[in-house]
Amino acid sequence: MNSFDLLGPLPYGTTVLEASAGTGKTFTIAALVARYVAEGVATMDQLLVVSFSRESTRELRERVRERLVSARDGLLGPVDPDDAVLLQLADVGPLELVLRHRRLEDALSSFDAATVTTTHGFCQEMLLALGTAGDLDPDATLVEDVADLVREVADDLYLRQWARPGAGPPDLKPEEFRELASAAAKDRTSELLPAMDTDGTPGLRARIADGVQQEVDKRKRRQHLIDFDDLQLRLAAVLTDPTNGPAALSRLRERYTIVLVDEFQDTDPVQWQILRDPFHGHSTLVLIGDPKQAIYGFRGADVFAYLEARDAASTVSTLPTSYRSDAGLLDGLAAVFRGAALGDPRIRVLPVTAVHPGRLVTVADHAAPVRLRVLARDGLPVLRSGLLSTKVARPAVAADLTAEVVSMLSGDAVLHPRNGAPERPVHPGDIAVLVRYNSEAQLVAGQLRAAGVPVVVTARTSVFSTTAAQEWQLLLQALEQPHRTTRVRRLALSCFVGLTAADLADRGDAEADLLGQQLRTWVRVLDERGVAALFEAVSLSQKLQERLLGQVGGERLLTDLRHIAQ
Repeated sequence: MNSFDLLGPLPYGTTVLEASAGTGKTFTIAALVARYVAEGVATMDQLLVVSFSRESTRELRERVRERLVSARDGLLGPVDPDDAVLLQLADVGPLELVLRHRRLEDALSSFDAATVTTTHGFCQEMLLALGTAGDLDPDATLVEDVADLVREVADDLYLRQWARPGAGPPDLKPEEFRELASAAAKDRTSELLPAMDTDGTPGLRARIADGVQQEVDKRKRRQHLIDFDDLQLRLAAVLTDPTNGPAALSRLRERYTIVLVDEFQDTDPVQWQILRDPFHGHSTLVLIGDPKQAIYGFRGADVFAYLEARDAASTVSTLPTSYRSDAGLLDGLAAVFRGAALGDPRIRVLPVTAVHPGRLVTVADHAAPVRLRVLARDGLPVLRSGLLSTKVARPAVAADLTAEVVSMLSGDAVLHPRNGAPERPVHPGDIAVLVRYNSEAQLVAGQLRAAGVPVVVTARTSVFSTTAAQEWQLLLQALEQPHRTTRVRRLALSCFVGLTAADLADRGDAEADLLGQQLRTWVRVLDERGVAALFEAVSLSQKLQERLLGQVGGERLLTDLRHIAQ
């Protein structure tokens, strides 16, 4: 695959740029926008810049604006010798230099109206712009989740089908019906096949799914609700409509001559259709993504949409340089993964070069930056097959990992920052441990804490499932019945009070009585001033912040306690 040269000819037609992690996807898009504008290829209102999520779109918008500002300011001032894009933009005659500066100035003055948006935001804007042809109720409320409506429809259809007189026994249990309805509502683009069910009823599940989709859509229209899938499905329908489609396509092509799409690997088939129909073969369409990073299958993203676009593109290139990792790490990863096909021959791990030739982290034993750890079976019970069971292996792996982390933190491991800052020892916050399951994260975190290493577990779990929630429950239970000695003693052992069992035993009932009196004061604070005042009162009287910040992991616990209070 050819390497993309950001300083070479600007992309035209449909171009796919495959970008591995750390190779500067957002940087490339921002630089291309600056070049398209400064070189007079397009004005800002002729550019459409799209990303997948709100977070990535917000970052992309900020980076594009920063690039335009730095290019504008740099053209008429001292040019940064390390800014290759700016050096190229400034390498023109005096008249063209003034024109380029003026174009960038105009782009910034109209930047707030620029179309840098999510795919769904683009769909909504286009449907509104198309007016009555857009099939969008201007009074509709955009909602992210219609799960409650889907459950309501599932229950109604289930009763309508099997609760009427003479209906006979139901073919599905209510929970099975709800599960099927939820799946049908989440995936409205897949073809429903009338396959033979196990009970011999042809297409029962397909008919249920179709009925659920139709009823949910009917009720959303009646209640003036619209979700993200509605936006893209309705725009796709408009663009393919034999009556309104040609005019809608023509309007999109006239408005946008340059389209740049970030995180394209997370595009689903309908989103690709919305981009393909108006722009492929008619406008410049630049698609940047990495199929190795496709993670949004649960949102309907389909890596085959990426591969279809890749096959349709006139140019396929790769971003060749990693700005995130050093050469030693990349060479080690290449030794393990180079050339591997991930699910499809067209999705391969391609080599990238490092902008950092030296090590970003060094350790005392000069260990290789990529190491595969082998867990020996010696002394560990094995199965009949001769393999270790996962029940035995996971704690052993966690212990090995903990020993490695402790060795780095207590040894001579040194971090060499990329920003030119002085080198320093490796801190716990510099280390990340990636695991597959939340249970494994808790196992590793427990062993690290036991070794004295502060740990923060980041997972998609509710704060109400944390230790802080259990501590809050002890406080609330004691507040509810401050006269019950058992609840008061449990609270005394919680983080809010911080006594140990030995402390409680030595001080006897007097300590519990004092805490009971304090609880009655806190009850009045809660009743009269609310939860926030309660938390502050407890924190001050029990010196909560001072105690917790002196403990390993106390900062996280204090943060979670405040989070629950809020």
